Amino acid sequence: MSGDFYLDPQEVTRLASAFETRGYDLASAVRAFERTTGAEQIHDGFGFLTESEEVTSAYVDLAAGMVESLGNLARSFEELNQALKDNAKNSEAADEALAGLFKGGKP
Repeated sequence: MSGDFYLDPQEVTRLASAFETRGYDLASAVRAFERTTGAEQIHDGFGFLTESEEVTSAYVDLAAGMVESLGNLARSFEELNQALKDNAKNSEAADEALAGLFKGGKP
């Protein structure tokens, strides 16, 4: 089995765009979620009864943790998008340089 493979820069760019789109969509959803699940909104939902404070605090913590985690995921999608775009650009440049060598050009 050979370890050779061909990397199609256009396909990598399409994959990068998919990560960019998903990252943008996720970041937008996280912002909307954060607006609707802030501490004030959760307190309004549970009320200010003393017996509900423990439950309210748990929901506030849960919502904050979800916002942080999903925000990190959205940033990871953006980092993947950028890395893939860079890789596609480098692959395309290498392909062009190799094609130039085959045509008798200089590296």
